[in-house]
Amino acid sequence: MKKLFLVEDDKEIAKNLARLLRSEGFLVSHAPTQKEAAGIIAENKFDLALVDISLPDGNGFAVCTEIKQTQDIPVIFLTASGDEASVVTGLNMGADDYITKPFRPRELVARIETALRKSGRAPSAFEICGLSVDTASGIVKKGGGEVFLSALEYRLLLVFINNPDAIITRDRLLDELWDVAGEFVNNNTLTVYIKRLREKIEDDPARPRIILTVRGMGYRLGGGYVSK
Repeated sequence: MKKLFLVEDDKEIAKNLARLLRSEGFLVSHAPTQKEAAGIIAENKFDLALVDISLPDGNGFAVCTEIKQTQDIPVIFLTASGDEASVVTGLNMGADDYITKPFRPRELVARIETALRKSGRAPSAFEICGLSVDTASGIVKKGGGEVFLSALEYRLLLVFINNPDAIITRDRLLDELWDVAGEFVNNNTLTVYIKRLREKIEDDPARPRIILTVRGMGYRLGGGYVSK
């Protein structure tokens, strides 16, 4: 389980973010100030840090510097401003990414997963029921041959791979797929995409083993899942 460090002074934002990240399977530690962040950094090791640029007793740049001096982990800045100078300053100080408030929860989770993969702190290869997925290259193979998926089909598959132990509701899938490939996705088209994906990755789409239907709840990943 990956450990995230959240540095955010807004109590409501911090509470909602912590709840979201814990629901995604992360362990979350929180600090509302630069001073408290320094104490936590000195005593704990993390896999990634989310740092607000504006803090009541300083700024996120100083926190980023402190983190980078002691831990080789990705830092993602949270900023309420699209101010280009702040973004450039943060990236020049070693930040790995930034996201401007307000942001979509699913976008933040996707950015975190990308940063973890790039840092080597998340597995990039997966296998289930003879299907292999290499997220570093974006290549999907079955039986030794490449499976060609659309951008939306690939994202749909990643949602299941990134949440192997979860039942994923249709609403969650719609939220995840909303921005992919610029296509409009509703309940009817989601059913179509699930069907198309099964036709490409399942041995027998009528009896799926990879993407299973949980009646009345949604879908989940089948058994035999292995990360490499």
